[in-house]
Amino acid sequence: MIRKCVLIALLVFMAVSSTLAEDGYRLWLRYDKITDSGKLKQYREYLKGYWLTHDSPTMQVIDDELQMALPGLLGSGVTKVSSVTNNGTLIIGKPSHPALQSLNLGAHLQNAGTEGFVITSTTLNKKKVIIIAANEDAGLLYGVFHLLKLMQTHKDLKDLTITSVPKIKYRILNHWDNLDRTVERGYAGFSIWDWHKLPDYIDPRYRDYARANASIGINGAVVTNVNANALVLTPAYLEKVAALANVFRPYGIRIYLTARFNAPMEIDKYETADPLDPKVRKWWADKVTEIYRYIPDFGGFVVKANSEGQPGPQNYNRTHADGANMLAEALKPHGGIVMWRAFVYDDKVPDDRHKQAYNEFVPHDGQLKDNVLIQVKNGAIDFQPREPFHPLFGAMPKTPLMMEFQITQEYLGFATHLVYLATLFKECLDADTYAKGPGSTVAKVIDGSLDGHSISGMAGVANIGTDRNWCGHPFGQANWYAFGRLAWDHQLSAEEIAEEWIRMTFGNDEIVISTILPMMMVSREITVNYMTPLGLHHLMGRNHHYGPGPWVDGGRPDWTSVYYHRADSMGIGFDRTTSGSDAVSQYFPPVAETFNSLEKCPEEYLLWFHHVPWDYKMKSGETLWNALVHKYYAGVDSVRWMQRMWNTLENRIDPYRFSQVKMLLNIQEKEAVLWRNSCVLYFQTFSRRPIPEGLEKPEHSLDYYMKLSFPYAPGIRPRW
Repeated sequence: MIRKCVLIALLVFMAVSSTLAEDGYRLWLRYDKITDSGKLKQYREYLKGYWLTHDSPTMQVIDDELQMALPGLLGSGVTKVSSVTNNGTLIIGKPSHPALQSLNLGAHLQNAGTEGFVITSTTLNKKKVIIIAANEDAGLLYGVFHLLKLMQTHKDLKDLTITSVPKIKYRILNHWDNLDRTVERGYAGFSIWDWHKLPDYIDPRYRDYARANASIGINGAVVTNVNANALVLTPAYLEKVAALANVFRPYGIRIYLTARFNAPMEIDKYETADPLDPKVRKWWADKVTEIYRYIPDFGGFVVKANSEGQPGPQNYNRTHADGANMLAEALKPHGGIVMWRAFVYDDKVPDDRHKQAYNEFVPHDGQLKDNVLIQVKNGAIDFQPREPFHPLFGAMPKTPLMMEFQITQEYLGFATHLVYLATLFKECLDADTYAKGPGSTVAKVIDGSLDGHSISGMAGVANIGTDRNWCGHPFGQANWYAFGRLAWDHQLSAEEIAEEWIRMTFGNDEIVISTILPMMMVSREITVNYMTPLGLHHLMGRNHHYGPGPWVDGGRPDWTSVYYHRADSMGIGFDRTTSGSDAVSQYFPPVAETFNSLEKCPEEYLLWFHHVPWDYKMKSGETLWNALVHKYYAGVDSVRWMQRMWNTLENRIDPYRFSQVKMLLNIQEKEAVLWRNSCVLYFQTFSRRPIPEGLEKPEHSLDYYMKLSFPYAPGIRPRW
């Protein structure tokens, strides 16, 4: 009865939504009728009916998805059948089913694990059929979503021979959501988790969230902030978490929590949280057992410890390994994992922040339990618009390292800037560490193949909130989508992922695709140009991270901008060479040699590794000062180009989303100008050189920009 009510609600929503303005709620799962008459005819011929070979909660959600998707895409119903009755039956089942055994599909699934799938066009009982097969139900669900994607993107269904297996085991969204529903560094409204109403009120949005994640292969969600609150580990909240887990489970999604390291003290008034104290270890073992009583498939913990004021093992003169292993031992009997974040730095340590995580963690290589992953940000500072890959990748061969990307745009204009992040993700994943010679890419480190690890992971800091379109900016959805696709298969290109998303989100109009695709592919580079070109970094405003603040000084040095750009009358940039902080030496020799050399260092990282004279001659023949200014101006000009490109689509995009993106691009252009003018005028006080001829002059003085205040900018950390 419950399932029937849910299905009715989905069908009613689909009918109602078709009469309303397209507001982005459906994400890439729009299921509108196929507009290509030839493809529509083919799809109707290949999909006259479908057969689910067995029943289970996951098969029920597959059934629900097909009953919603197929009528929408095909414009007519598709009959559910109990056997192959005619040509054009879609069969969804495990290869061990008697009806499928003759096809020997199991041979294709030997290495597919619990999540891989096969889609094949074949003949069964002299009938032409399409088969989706997998070893487990989760794989069947992923296969169904893949087939629906083929239809949404107008792909041919003839002669299908697809085998797909995820390259990463743990593909997880990290929600930086607080129990009061604020979201740290979130720009799409408040948290979607309504803790006050849980467990009794289940918002339909939770199911749609699970559907969206399953459609791109995400199999885990950490629902609480890394700046953890111990209350979530108490029974009053565990029953709420269990209610979410019940919604996610049929979609193959396991739930995880963040563990507050001092929880024994904060919950049960222990005098210590020392990880080597037997009473503390027993407390965690008992707490984990309690969690599994509520959530039998609980995934484990993410831990932020001894970083930015969070408690950790070092409070008790213990190591990160001591803390991680204590939690790992508690989780091990239940099959849980620990994701211990490597984002640690200390303003009391007189060393380059770039080096601190490496220095902290490399000595612990080989000391961690086999259910511990070290979760490493893509770069060593903090999700900057561009960073070289983190030197930890490749440096801990005995330890599984897990990638942490940021999907929410903390340093990339928030949800008001169009920035497609797959190009950033790929830049890091494809980078060569040279840990075991050429070809030792970051991707091979994190998928476990380089060092033979059986567990692997990729986490993304979610950009999801209560905004009707989930992500604030319509194009923010593309970054959620791209993260899931790359976590499943990091060999996909940023371009093919973008095209998939455009087709599923805006339709298959080739003019729309050929207009939006180049915008997306260069959007991140555009943003780097008007924010932090040539390797500059950490130039944002204090605390809220909104807008430019290259002048930010005072307080903790490593929370200021001047600490990182080090501009003076001689030049600009952070010297991380062997004659500076020597951060380059944390990379393997071929990489270190490249970064260490002023001549060989890629110009996109130049000021990251070198303090460069203002009159240094760049590869273009320009001086550094002129090249820097031209980058800032090119960034603004390119945003204006994106505006012009988007305006050509007025009659090809639905009015609501067209207008929404148009307004956001107007904001982006204004803020790009703000970044350009603020940074150019500020750095000019050091270079004492003119803005090159032919460039528009800033509208205001530097003093004007420095006095601007944004007390309620989104993402400000709550100060209670």
